[in-house]
Amino acid sequence: MLNKPPKLKSTVKTKMKSNVNVRPASEAMIELLTLLFMNSLAEEAKAKAFEERSATIRGHHLKAVAKEVLKKTRG
Repeated sequence: MLNKPPKLKSTVKTKMKSNVNVRPASEAMIELLTLLFMNSLAEEAKAKAFEERSATIRGHHLKAVAKEVLKKTRG
């Protein structure tokens, strides 16, 4: 486990095309949305692993559900 949550501010700034200031509240919301996305991805991968009667979640389970989860999060 990580001792502290990852800082996404630098990642967001590198992806932006212009200089936009990211306030602390916005940074917290970005981290929260990332954690929610990772949680839903893990749940879907767990369900896929359960369907294949596997006790552990492997990379191919994540790859199988990643496209569906991305579509759900986009709306």
